[in-house]
Amino acid sequence: MASFSMEDFIGNGALKGLLPKLVEEGWDDVPTLKIMNSEDMDAINMTQQQKAALELRSYLHDRALMQYGDKLESSGKFLPELLNLSITDLSSQFGMKRGHIARFTDRNSACADPLPAGYTLRTKRMMTTPSRNNSILKSELSSVNSRKILSISRAPTRANSIYDRSLEQALSEIKIKDGHVIKGIVAAEPAEPRACGCVQPPPIVEDVCPYSAIENVSVQKLAPEYKIGMERLVKTTPPMKASELWRDKPAVLLCIRRPGCIMCRAEAHKLYAKKPIFDALGIQLFAILHEHIESEVRDFWPRYWGGVVIFDRTMGFFKALGGGKLLKDRFITGFIFNPRAIANYKRAKATGIEQNFKGEGEIKGGLFLVGSGRSGIAYQFIERNFGDWAPLPEVIEICTQLQNPQEAQGESMSTVI
Repeated sequence: MASFSMEDFIGNGALKGLLPKLVEEGWDDVPTLKIMNSEDMDAINMTQQQKAALELRSYLHDRALMQYGDKLESSGKFLPELLNLSITDLSSQFGMKRGHIARFTDRNSACADPLPAGYTLRTKRMMTTPSRNNSILKSELSSVNSRKILSISRAPTRANSIYDRSLEQALSEIKIKDGHVIKGIVAAEPAEPRACGCVQPPPIVEDVCPYSAIENVSVQKLAPEYKIGMERLVKTTPPMKASELWRDKPAVLLCIRRPGCIMCRAEAHKLYAKKPIFDALGIQLFAILHEHIESEVRDFWPRYWGGVVIFDRTMGFFKALGGGKLLKDRFITGFIFNPRAIANYKRAKATGIEQNFKGEGEIKGGLFLVGSGRSGIAYQFIERNFGDWAPLPEVIEICTQLQNPQEAQGESMSTVI
């Protein structure tokens, strides 16, 4: 998958001279820059060449082909013209490998999920107006929720998911008032037989962990939210209580099993690609690591994750996912003999992500969605199988309930679906 570094995305073409203006207007991270529309481009007086360059680089970024960005842009051809070139021309003129050509010419196959159709967003400067945020959410979530949440909550593969109650009923109970604690959802992918049923998967908890299990976890910030031009040095801050992270705003906490793992990198990349949606919802994004290997943090940030990176000094979040103890699985029984884990690996491998094997990789991760202040844990996803990802439509739906609590209380899921 392509890097979230703005320098890597912009390259040495027509957009390079526009960087100061992009930063000034709030287009200072890759996910937000990629959703620019024609009105946004005209507002900052982009030339036709710059518009074409942004279209081309966004297309390449979705297909993990940014290494060809400068060559393709310098040809002077627009994206439609390039897509109509023959395999021979793409190979001879731009040095494109045959497998990359197949990915480039397949207009329906992107390594990163695009934002849903109809989703529009202005610069961060303009997002300060509440009415604008509401219009963004209505257009975005009406398409995401009605189309995707229904399939997730009713699909056969989710029938065995760990739910205390149905998704619809649970979401209707999420209310945010002073003194009210969110009734959360705990979810995981189904367990499948391993080694013809001879190996049983580790048990997982069926209840959301108590808020007290995570609020006082000792954490350190290893990397800030990435912005263009910032120093690429990992700087560790003094320890603090985890509750400081979501004191003022709700937060998604992605607990990474190992930052060099191909499946963990793919999940982080996929989640951070939706940053504009989370920004509009007022939700922060954090990646949580259970060990601090500086070289691994440098490789992980900002290439695969441009958000804040946090070090969990006592593995408190990872213990909370396991009901008070670390949820672990061995490589042989948890991966080699597990068809779902192998399928997860193939899914991540198809994105073209690089990997390494540094660090501890048996401690399972997951995801928390925590409300602001002491309101509680709204959602908890457990990595039952190596490489399980929390379904993004599910996460976004619950984030919506946190962002619009009054609407959520008065609107049933049957109406949303």
